[in-house]
Amino acid sequence: MNKLKDDIAIVGVAESDQLGIVPSKSALQHHAEAAYNALEDAGLSKEDVDGLFTTGWSTLTTAEYMGINPSFTDSTYVGGSSFVIHVAHAIAAINAGYCEVALITHGQTGRSSRGRLETDANTPNAQYEIPYGFMGAPIMYSLSCSRYMHEFGEQKTREAMAEIAISARKWAQLNPKALMREPLTFDDYHNSRWISWPFHLLDCCLLTDAGAAVIITKASLAKNLRKPPVFVIGSSEYHDHDIISQMPNLTSFPAKRTGQIAMEMAGISHKDIDLTMIYDSFTYTVLLSLEELGFCGKGEAADFVKGGRIAPGGDFPLNTSGGGLSYTHPGRYGIFLIVEAVRQLRNEANARQINNCNIALVNGTGGILSSTGTIVLTK
Repeated sequence: MNKLKDDIAIVGVAESDQLGIVPSKSALQHHAEAAYNALEDAGLSKEDVDGLFTTGWSTLTTAEYMGINPSFTDSTYVGGSSFVIHVAHAIAAINAGYCEVALITHGQTGRSSRGRLETDANTPNAQYEIPYGFMGAPIMYSLSCSRYMHEFGEQKTREAMAEIAISARKWAQLNPKALMREPLTFDDYHNSRWISWPFHLLDCCLLTDAGAAVIITKASLAKNLRKPPVFVIGSSEYHDHDIISQMPNLTSFPAKRTGQIAMEMAGISHKDIDLTMIYDSFTYTVLLSLEELGFCGKGEAADFVKGGRIAPGGDFPLNTSGGGLSYTHPGRYGIFLIVEAVRQLRNEANARQINNCNIALVNGTGGILSSTGTIVLTK
């Protein structure tokens, strides 16, 4: 297995100017604001950018809007994990000489652009799943969660999902950019309305308007920039299905593979990880990801997270921004995981800063537990 060298670094990260409910701004505005803020964070200008990575929009549209003329573009789309995967793609492009400064950017108005759900009648999902009621992420994910509860117990799974929701909110209370900062209790969780059994409302991620961006370049350039570099020392990507009916195993997904490969590439074990950032489209996504990434055995995540272990002050810092459950989630969230991990590694997380953060694992999930991208970051 090829090792990633400390010759490529993340040198800038940022969100768009406003997150949450922002009806006055387009998705492209969130793209541009986040990009310019990340460039400012790095001490670079848009004229320095020659590689553009994004998804959801044509790179032609995004580049034109921002006034960038890239020599390399990548619009790989595999759901919310796309941006985590883009990190490795950017490293490959830089090492191959296609570009020197790569911009990964995202902007989405998931909250303000809500409307009637439409689908292409020619897709397999439309032909083979929607007629039977399988439409939308909550319904799809609930099928996997129901199976998990059948195998490992409904009550303890439910308690663990509540623990995850409440821990995320406690982290969000320390993040001034988080949308949901009100205190959350176990009673609040259990009394929230049903969405798709076994999911309550508070099992589900937010739907917001937001953007974020990441800048990657050579270490030789990074050493002269504004912020200390954060190096990518491990990465992996994989997907094994698209629609839920084709999922090989309802309680296992690609994180089992990508986590192992990324950690082996980085030359680390679980005990070396100081911060874990996991895509939390649903509380259940976190539960399953912890097991698939190897932090605990199958059916053991409920015990792993209980007792405030993943909340502020616990011994397993997880999703310290407040996550998609309480911080922000515009529809595709993976890039925000990277932003928070970099800030923690640079000791810039203020009230939510964890002690001695030297290695972070970021795991993005896309589709219906369809794809994952895992990266390992270090100072």
